[in-house]
Amino acid sequence: QVQLVESGGGLVQAGGSLRLSCAASGRTFSSVGMGWFRQAPGKERVFVASISRLGVGTMYTNSVKGRFTISRDNAKNTMYLQMNNLKPEDTAVYFCAAARTSTVQSGEADFDSWGQGTQVTVSS
Repeated sequence: QVQLVESGGGLVQAGGSLRLSCAASGRTFSSVGMGWFRQAPGKERVFVASISRLGVGTMYTNSVKGRFTISRDNAKNTMYLQMNNLKPEDTAVYFCAAARTSTVQSGEADFDSWGQGTQVTVSS
């Protein structure tokens, strides 16, 4: 498995931006797809975005399309989530995850390594 550590969360006003990072170690980072999930208070964890192992393929949940951008730097073993035009409904703990395969995935069962999460809070 790969070990994952998220950073970059915080408190931001609506309309603001944040960039989350996910640093990976262990299993070869560049061999697997990666993803971001989030869990709002009192709700289940849900898919946000994913990226294939070389960054060619990406996938987003509809609510973040046009506002969030997922990317990765395999030389740095790091994945990113650029979040622009943030809304209060984006408030959640954000988790990064490593997929079982090299392609884009969206189901939790498709990922086998998880970080501890980073809190994002968007005030209105």
